[in-house]
Amino acid sequence: MAISGFLGACSTPTTQHATLPDGSIIGGSDTPPAAPREFRAAWVSTVANIDWPSKQNLNASQQQAEAIAILDRAKLMNMNAIVLQVRPSADAIYASTIEPWSEYLTGTQGKAPQPWYDPLKFWVTEAHARGLELHAWFNPYRARHDGARSPAASNHITRSNPAAVKRYGKYMWMDPGEEAASKQTLDVILDVVRRYDIDGVHIDDYFYPYPIEATPAVAGNQAALDGKPATKAELDFPDTPSWERYLAGGGKLDRASWRRQNVDHLIEDMYKGIHREKSWVRFGISPFGLGRPDRRPPGINGFSQYDKLYADAELWLQKGWLDYFTPQLYWARSQKGQSYDVLLDYWIGQNTMGRHIWPGLFTSRIGAPTKDYQPQEILDQISVTRSRPQAGGHVHFSMVALMQNRKGIGDQLRTQSYASPALVPATPWLGSDKPGLPTVKATRVARGVALKLTAGKANALYTVWERHGNEWKFHVVPASKVDWTLADDGRLGPADAVFVGAVDRLGNESDRIRVWSKQ
Repeated sequence: MAISGFLGACSTPTTQHATLPDGSIIGGSDTPPAAPREFRAAWVSTVANIDWPSKQNLNASQQQAEAIAILDRAKLMNMNAIVLQVRPSADAIYASTIEPWSEYLTGTQGKAPQPWYDPLKFWVTEAHARGLELHAWFNPYRARHDGARSPAASNHITRSNPAAVKRYGKYMWMDPGEEAASKQTLDVILDVVRRYDIDGVHIDDYFYPYPIEATPAVAGNQAALDGKPATKAELDFPDTPSWERYLAGGGKLDRASWRRQNVDHLIEDMYKGIHREKSWVRFGISPFGLGRPDRRPPGINGFSQYDKLYADAELWLQKGWLDYFTPQLYWARSQKGQSYDVLLDYWIGQNTMGRHIWPGLFTSRIGAPTKDYQPQEILDQISVTRSRPQAGGHVHFSMVALMQNRKGIGDQLRTQSYASPALVPATPWLGSDKPGLPTVKATRVARGVALKLTAGKANALYTVWERHGNEWKFHVVPASKVDWTLADDGRLGPADAVFVGAVDRLGNESDRIRVWSKQ
């Protein structure tokens, strides 16, 4: 597709001509426009087999085929990232010496896929082969989901360190006040950062658990999402041993502030630890979408994560303890008490450190039995987000709605909102050096231009531009590709010129090289 609409970026300043040894030319009066940029991602949930694998006990080849189908769909739709849940409940969908294999893979916690393979390594390799980022999503504190069916493995934290875990209703929850619990979460995350070539670490909205009614014990996250005030007594989280230990050690905070401090310490330690290991791995958080009650815009009401989950999301933003912020804005634009537009503007206003704002969209509400969205709601939310220069992308919950193409949402995104590829926005506070120039040999072949590509220093992707008169076509190519052919456009005909650049892991782009011109 030709670059148009919101992606019709203005031309970059002309750079000075320079001829490289391979005959290609940097710059010129016909330099392409700025690369379109937008984070376009979807969560892939493994818990309860929401997205992947579709059911437990599939063999390795079946699991891999489903992963390939998801990645191929994401690439076809011009998305650029997948946020894969790798730790649903103090377990792992990858080979770990710290926590057991997840039952959502094989039906039995602690049992590896058969034949053996490492799913996370597979996902990372296949995502990068398609030019997609892979962000590893961890649940920081949940120890056992209420849907768990198999017994806990011997090395699961509920058995290896039961004092660090508390039962809360039907769930088992790692106590954020227990140092051993927070240490295990941090150890797990840094282990993955060290051993896997992931692009990001992502945590969700589960800190202290959503409150449940004392009688009956029913999970409260749905009530929070519905914006309903609590009408019955809530069961308090049973962290008295860790709380009393804090007081005995001279602690002065009230209990709610102490709980928030426990979470704050983990967030700060994660951000600093991740970047000590690998400076280019970005850290993202997707908290519940409503902010502190004392800061909310007029007309906004509902559940307080600050008071109930002990999540001080505003503080994390203002301390810069994250690289991207994905508030779960899971309400329609017309829902006055939780209006998408108003909440988006609120979080933008809290972003004093200039981090990425990429809101979460409830795309799976399309076709839901209740409170059904029409696809236009999601398309409109994307348009609203694009109208805010301080917000540079979004994340769909979850991939299943796009795989099922509910009410045609996948097709509409592909042909309308995502008609052209886009780069992930750059993250200059982690590094801003330009990557090295690729080496490119271009040859006119039958019905196209063939490129032979050799990566330069720190190249993760190639940007390829083709000019057709006054129109430009943009492509994103994985740096692992050696050969790439630009087919002649059926409407526009052969390209007049072809330019190639490179992009590093942080989204920094090199100069563009003119590698071919029509004679």
